[in-house]
Amino acid sequence: MQIRPGNVAVTPSGRIFATIHPMDGDHDVQLVEITGQNSYRAWPSPAYQTHAGRYGDATIDSPLGIFQDGHGGLWMTDMGIHLGKTRLWGFDIESGKLITKLELPAKIAPKGSFIQDLAVDRARGMAYLADIANPGLITVDLDSGKTTRFSQHPSLDAEPDVDLRIDGQAVQFNGQPAKVGVDPITLSAGGDTLYFGAMTGNSWYSVPTKLLRDDASHATIAAAITRVGDKPVSDGAETGPDGTHYFTNLNQHGLDVLTPDGKLSPLVRDERLDWPDGVRLAAMSVKLVGTCNQAASNR
Repeated sequence: MQIRPGNVAVTPSGRIFATIHPMDGDHDVQLVEITGQNSYRAWPSPAYQTHAGRYGDATIDSPLGIFQDGHGGLWMTDMGIHLGKTRLWGFDIESGKLITKLELPAKIAPKGSFIQDLAVDRARGMAYLADIANPGLITVDLDSGKTTRFSQHPSLDAEPDVDLRIDGQAVQFNGQPAKVGVDPITLSAGGDTLYFGAMTGNSWYSVPTKLLRDDASHATIAAAITRVGDKPVSDGAETGPDGTHYFTNLNQHGLDVLTPDGKLSPLVRDERLDWPDGVRLAAMSVKLVGTCNQAASNR
């Protein structure tokens, strides 16, 4: 059966891991390592994959966001479409052993959440997740499991005058124009700053992670949010060590770059990039994954 990736993560040595898009029905793999041009293997083992639609607590349900933390860990959001609960998985890349599996409480990940993108600061033991359906930023302490949520702020919402278009045609979700909130999120090199923006938005924001870690008041966090610059309509982003930001560009089949001086410019344009979902940097190269817009537009 044909499968398509959801998001990718790339290690410094060039190993590539991908989630399998959960909106395409049941598959016997949900998390894979890409082993060749036309090959992959279930990762870390078949035991963690859900087979024949038999979803359970011990196996992966509906993964999408994936992130390698630079300290040997691979992390994945599991939206729990079938089990009705959102989980965060962490695996040791070298051994494949489970680092942790955390279930987000219902008050943090309420029914209807679509918690897709993530960024992990392993040095501080923190993860940051984006909920695009109930727009919010979720902070997770990887050791204690404590979770907090920041929401109800304009920077998290879709911009009403921005449209998502594929091949020039407006995309609709459930019969309505696609208006999607906070989705791409990244961390600065030292982990002191979280960057984020709405999928259907042209603004890229930042907030100090210390405020999120310390569960500062809503007013304090809101006052610290800064608009960094422009971005395209994008499903994924990556921030390089020099502060350069890379975005997928859904409307124009491409990849854009925002340099530290605030200039946004096109980097790649290719019609084969049909709904490019994620972008990752590794070994001085840019890795892209694209998803099919016909399927993605129905999610």
